Amino acid sequence: MMTTREQLVPSSKLTLNGAAEAVPPYAWFGVSAVFHYLGPSFAVLLFPAVGVLGVAWFRIASAALIFAPFTKPWRTIREADAKTRLLLVGLGTCLAAMNTAFYLALDRLPMSLVAAMEFVGTIGVALYGLRTRRNALALLLAMLGVFIMIDLKGSTDALGLLWASLNGALFVGYIVLGHKAAEDGANGGVERLGAAMAIAFVILMPIGFSEAARAFGAINLVLAGIAVGLCSSVIPYIADQLAMSRLPRQTFALCLAILPATATVIAAIVLAQIPSLQDILGVALVIAGVAVHSPPKASEG
Repeated sequence: MMTTREQLVPSSKLTLNGAAEAVPPYAWFGVSAVFHYLGPSFAVLLFPAVGVLGVAWFRIASAALIFAPFTKPWRTIREADAKTRLLLVGLGTCLAAMNTAFYLALDRLPMSLVAAMEFVGTIGVALYGLRTRRNALALLLAMLGVFIMIDLKGSTDALGLLWASLNGALFVGYIVLGHKAAEDGANGGVERLGAAMAIAFVILMPIGFSEAARAFGAINLVLAGIAVGLCSSVIPYIADQLAMSRLPRQTFALCLAILPATATVIAAIVLAQIPSLQDILGVALVIAGVAVHSPPKASEG
């Protein structure tokens, strides 16, 4: 027997909400953590052939194209109220700028360093929701691990560090706006994400299209660019929405500490960027911090 809510809402609309409820949110976060750097590691391999801004364009353009049929961004934007439209524009602008800064940083710095700096900005988000000594210890461990991995003395590329810092700041914006988009469930969050991705595509069109156009004559490069978008901005961002719809913002922010660890492992496998003992120590401390962290009770979220 269908409930009243199920009778009013088509089954396709319940799919993402059902998936978010059926699977532990940390599992969805794990999917996001893997693909968050698997896609970019493939993107780095495309930089020589397509260009940094060209790859950024392919990432956003292919993601917008994949999202469009099932999220219907034109309808979401048309039916949204003024406050929601402002959220969509903010998230779309953040996605366009964040992904561009991220790739410009990756062009100059090791992925593990960019990932570690990406997490620094989220420390403040995690600190905002800090309530127990156990979580204070968890945050301290994670921070120590990240700063061990950053080792700014080991990098003299000031421009690369600037792009990585900008990416880290924008990543905080993505967490805040992404959580806002997921407030009424995973389905609504993904629909808003699709609309924001379409807006990001419009913003990035004049910036990266000329470089991306160089690849249009090679089908293998076009397919590789689409694969980057699927792995970087479709699978992980949907997984983020499924996790964000269940996890408090501060808990999600602290869990992001595992990203430097996944980035280090993936960079070693795909890009042959072998971690040092210092990197391994940093990864171990980050994982320890995530393991020690205790999520808030429902009444605290």
